[in-house]
Amino acid sequence: MRKQFGMPEVEKLVNYYSCSYWKGRVPRQGWLYLTVNHLCFYSFLLGKEVTLVIQWVDVTQLEKNATLLFPECIKVSTRDSELYFSMFLNINETFKLMEQLANIAMRQLLDNESFLQDKSLPKPRKPLKNISALKRDLDARAKNECYRATFRLPKDECLDGHTDCTLWTPFNKMHIPGQMFVSNNYICFASKAEEACHLIIPLRERTPSKKPCSSDREWKWNLADPGCEEVPELPSSSPLAVSPTSALSNQPGNFCAGEVPTASQGLLKLFRRNSEELLGSKGAKEKMKEESWNIHFFEYGRGMCMYRTAKTRELVQKGIPENLRGELWLLFSGAWNEMVTHPGYYADLVEKSMGKYNLATEEIERDLHRSMPEHPAFQNELGIAALRRVLTAYAFRNPTIGYCQAMNIVTSVLLLYCNEEEAFWLLVALCERMLPDYYNTRVVGALVDQGIFEELTREYLPQLSEKMQDLGVISTISLSWFLTLFLSVMPFESAVVIVDCFFYEGIKFILQVSLAILDANMEKLLQCCDEGEAMTILGRYLDNVVNRQSVSPPIPHLHALLTSGDDPPLEIDIFELIKTSYEKFSNLKADDIEQMRFKQRLKVIQSLEDTAKKSVVRAVSGDIGFSIEELEELYVVFKAKYLMSCYWGNNRAAAARRDQSLPYLEQYRIDMEQFKELFISLTPWSCGAHTPVLAGRLFRLLDENRDSLINFKEFVTGMSGMYHGDLTEKLKVLYKLHLPPALNPEETESALEATSYFTEDVTTEVSPFVSELDFCLHCESQETQEDKGRRNENGPEKEEKGTSPQDYRYYLRMWAKEKESKKETIKDLPKMSQEQFIELCKTLYNMFSEDPVEQELYHAIATVASLLLRIGEVGKKFSNKPMRKSEDYKANNTQDPVSEEESPTSEQSQNSAVEQQPQADHEDKTCGDAQPEKTQQENQTLGDVSGEGQGSPLQLLSDDETKDDMSMSSYSMVSTGSLQCEDIADDTVLVGCEGSSSAARYGSTIDTDWSISFEQILASMLTETALVNYFEKKVDILQKIKDQKKVERQFSSSSDYELSSVSG
Repeated sequence: MRKQFGMPEVEKLVNYYSCSYWKGRVPRQGWLYLTVNHLCFYSFLLGKEVTLVIQWVDVTQLEKNATLLFPECIKVSTRDSELYFSMFLNINETFKLMEQLANIAMRQLLDNESFLQDKSLPKPRKPLKNISALKRDLDARAKNECYRATFRLPKDECLDGHTDCTLWTPFNKMHIPGQMFVSNNYICFASKAEEACHLIIPLRERTPSKKPCSSDREWKWNLADPGCEEVPELPSSSPLAVSPTSALSNQPGNFCAGEVPTASQGLLKLFRRNSEELLGSKGAKEKMKEESWNIHFFEYGRGMCMYRTAKTRELVQKGIPENLRGELWLLFSGAWNEMVTHPGYYADLVEKSMGKYNLATEEIERDLHRSMPEHPAFQNELGIAALRRVLTAYAFRNPTIGYCQAMNIVTSVLLLYCNEEEAFWLLVALCERMLPDYYNTRVVGALVDQGIFEELTREYLPQLSEKMQDLGVISTISLSWFLTLFLSVMPFESAVVIVDCFFYEGIKFILQVSLAILDANMEKLLQCCDEGEAMTILGRYLDNVVNRQSVSPPIPHLHALLTSGDDPPLEIDIFELIKTSYEKFSNLKADDIEQMRFKQRLKVIQSLEDTAKKSVVRAVSGDIGFSIEELEELYVVFKAKYLMSCYWGNNRAAAARRDQSLPYLEQYRIDMEQFKELFISLTPWSCGAHTPVLAGRLFRLLDENRDSLINFKEFVTGMSGMYHGDLTEKLKVLYKLHLPPALNPEETESALEATSYFTEDVTTEVSPFVSELDFCLHCESQETQEDKGRRNENGPEKEEKGTSPQDYRYYLRMWAKEKESKKETIKDLPKMSQEQFIELCKTLYNMFSEDPVEQELYHAIATVASLLLRIGEVGKKFSNKPMRKSEDYKANNTQDPVSEEESPTSEQSQNSAVEQQPQADHEDKTCGDAQPEKTQQENQTLGDVSGEGQGSPLQLLSDDETKDDMSMSSYSMVSTGSLQCEDIADDTVLVGCEGSSSAARYGSTIDTDWSISFEQILASMLTETALVNYFEKKVDILQKIKDQKKVERQFSSSSDYELSSVSG
């Protein structure tokens, strides 16, 4: 299989199935291979070969359907195509496995932990021999997730086994058929009839059972029968009969000693105002509720081992008494299990997080006083401090989530009925199990359930669905409803009843109530004209949902004050709303919702990835020469390379590099090895075996922060320099690839020459070969520097006077200029040493090896290299000799600037000599008068020789080495055929004068004075038409990407001989 599809050894095959792939209307019988990261298909029938390789992260939809054209098939949709597979022997098993693998891939796009989980899967040593072990592991993972979700168990609980059995229930003296589940810490039972009976027995609370009966059948009954263990009928003094709240309320909250007093019990008990309601009819009803629950506890047990039946759900629907609310929330959510198995955990978190500040704590501080400000419990420091500690502790427990808006609202309600530690563990259960992925930066979980809500609306309220989609209301209302569990849109007394049912039923109940609300307002919503009107209708409805049985004083609802109208509101009883939701929409099943969550998760995450791609492309498109389409294709390639490193990178730790809190542009980053692979496949400058070396240099050039990683913007910046721009821009990129930091000292012939760049005093001069515009810009920059110097001298005086509007405008203009990005010009590039120039020649030699006109290119580069080497040698000689009258020459040069097309040779030579003199005087001022007569003679001789060269390539010389007439004379006397292409081999030193020797490559005889500038290289290359045509040739990067995909497809396909020899 790996040879067939080009997969590495670390790719794990899960299973393979015989099926048919429908290509058009013709089925192709073959084999479907399901690996951890890919879906692959291969068919070879009647001489026609079909090969498919699809990454799971590219799958946008996965459906099992049956149509007339495709009977009982599986549809796999990506952004580009739709694939149909049918004729499976066991389509249900195949589809279930495909769903699981696609879900794992979506989790990988969400966070980094999924990559680490997948590396724990067993690795088959031999292909097709141990596939069942890997599939069994994935099946076990799916069963564990279902087991934990059904019984609300901790995330690390693993199912050991399950079996069919019957449970003897003492409350009705019956045997209830169902299944028993056994794990390390729990024995659980679920009846076959939904809501008939659920039972959770923590083994930490299990008392010694009675002696097993004689038969195995009776022994199973006794093991699963809590009646045999005397769990349901324990006396009140038994540890199992003690409620969680009563057990913990006796423990002092001493983990914040010396700080603000800790809320050791629910804030509602501390801030309950004396109300006449406690003595009236509402108080009597509250007493009756408590008595009903006490009777239920006596019959069905109390604590974790309580039998949970339809009677329990009825009591929850009628409302949980305030005194029992915290206890039952802990039991129904499963938070009690984690709290008792992690004693002291919350106290340690609080202690570690005290005094530490980060982005999450800043956001928490900002939202503390926005959390139920109308409630007296959060109008003083006790409630605010408790809320701060709980939220901060959770942010330190789960840095991936940290803090998200709406967490403060939910946590404040939890603190009203629970102490701090209980509220913390309820928040853990809420964020990590009951509402997965809700409270993160992208609220993926809420968007997934929003998609489910839209799908349920289409199914149950088809008339309203289309209208709501047109108005765009569902996407607006569902986030506020789901994220805060209606706490932000309903009166508090009514919303807590919703929370009661949520902790017992889960997200299923929130969806039921949402559908009931839309159903109740259907007529009004169908008559709405815009989104605002629909939101007003729903807002007024929710504001008037009341709880007439609440014994707490009414809390003003801020939203109700904003949406109240002139007409008297029609009150809706919360219990009637809940009853209606169960009557009309009770056929929703938890398993169906999980199935719908998978389907919607594919859509939501792929939609978010598309949004991220558009954001990144929009962020970089302004500075890059690529089009939007090209940038999107490059982003796909870049992201795929990153994901491949997560799949198969053993030592790169790529998954750990992704930080979800960073902007989209910074989340995907690749290292040098990945960049080399992309560079080799996409570069227009193919250099054969030298290409990886060039890729490494470009990576070092782009990696400005030196973290050995580059993001997408840096990647496309490097690629754009090779694909777009004129000849000058492309040569500038190539030039910088042969200078530090792109060029390693080890890559040059001498480390000393490479490191000398960092200590060299590089002075920027105006070249006689730049245009008049560049010359003027240079003069303006010098004037600006002089003005800046004068401003610095008079700075204190100006600061004292800086009170007038004119001064403020001046500083604003200066600030705007500083903010403007300064574009790099050719004058800013440092000079190149001899060995760096030789490396450049080697690169060019390798670059032309496969070009159709390679002989012309070899001849051209040999000519240019020979000329440049001689220019450097001659310029080196006279760079150390003084010249006189620099001021006069400089004045003449600046008075009559001309472009290179209009300037005669003699005038250019004069300008070159003028510009050389200041540098020569500066470098060798100690020997300025040593040989004045010799200098005058040489100048006179060179002046006579230089007159012969008008119309020759002398016009293309640069400013640094052609500072006198000798350099131009030497340039004109070089034969264009003096250096052939074979002279630029890897073991050849290109030196064009008598001072060169092979010994110069090593040790102490390095020619440190030789240098050449970019302007000289550019001017020389412009004389060769072949070089100009090569670098100005347009290359389509989209075609490069398509060709690379074709190459990968051909590489993944095997020959007939290989097929016969491959066993998998």
